[in-house]
Amino acid sequence: MIRFLQPWWLLAVLPVLALAAAYVWRQLHRRQYALRFTNVDLLRTLAPKGLGWRRHAAATAFLLCLLVLATGLARPAIDTREPLERATVMLAIDVSLSMQADDVAPNRLEAAQEAAKQFVGELPESYNLGLVSFAKSANVLVPPTKDRGAVTTAIDGLVLAEATATGEAVFTCLEAIRSVPADGAAGIPPARIVLLSDGYRTSGRSVEEAAAAAQAANVPVSTIAFGTDSGQVDIGGQLQRVPVDRSALSQLAETTQGFFYEAASVSELKQVYQDMGSSIGYRTEPREITQWYAGIALLLALCAGGLSLLWTSRLI
Repeated sequence: MIRFLQPWWLLAVLPVLALAAAYVWRQLHRRQYALRFTNVDLLRTLAPKGLGWRRHAAATAFLLCLLVLATGLARPAIDTREPLERATVMLAIDVSLSMQADDVAPNRLEAAQEAAKQFVGELPESYNLGLVSFAKSANVLVPPTKDRGAVTTAIDGLVLAEATATGEAVFTCLEAIRSVPADGAAGIPPARIVLLSDGYRTSGRSVEEAAAAAQAANVPVSTIAFGTDSGQVDIGGQLQRVPVDRSALSQLAETTQGFFYEAASVSELKQVYQDMGSSIGYRTEPREITQWYAGIALLLALCAGGLSLLWTSRLI
């Protein structure tokens, strides 16, 4: 369906219609003069055979040319449906104080940052990617976007804090996924959560609640455990053991049909998105077709000039 981006320019059609009306009136007026000559036989001998309908062809083409040009000023456009990839991955990275343990070189947090950045580089560009950090609470650092640079910069800027709210991280990721525009597709986009953590939940809603919410939303959570059982960290001048909570992380992944890993590598992380489907929504965008109108007007102008030269030996 054709619509006009600047419809007020359609007023330019009025002078063209006025000119067409004047042409029709003039032709009718000339016919009235001809009818006053009562001796038709004598008229036929004095005047050469007329062009008949052909004498109106050039004028008609010229008027149509002006009409198309005037309409083109309103910037005609047709609506087109542009496909939009909605598949979304949310990265959730633990920034609790236990992540400074150096049982994973150089330490757990830096190892997680490096794995996350490699994952960002491997993820297909058409996918949306978001970032959540969590300690005592969970925060969306980067909402789902195709801007990989923003995600990488945010990963580099992660800062440690107290406590671990693993469940809140999942809930926050689910909220971010729901924020992805529908753009004509039904339901939330196909999505995965990749959660990188080490320790036990100490704050916020339980991991079991989060797993149930992710399962209900059909969003698998893949978990990656960083660290060993012998990990230690100095907190407030006291050396504390910070073993990895493999049980909770593996149970979260199993309940939501995700994957559980004890060590991260790019090849392992690829599994997170290799089974991910895509959801093609459609965004309606106007595509301007003014050039079509200009081309039609040019053809009509050429026809008007050509017909005039052919039948009257005049360009106008």
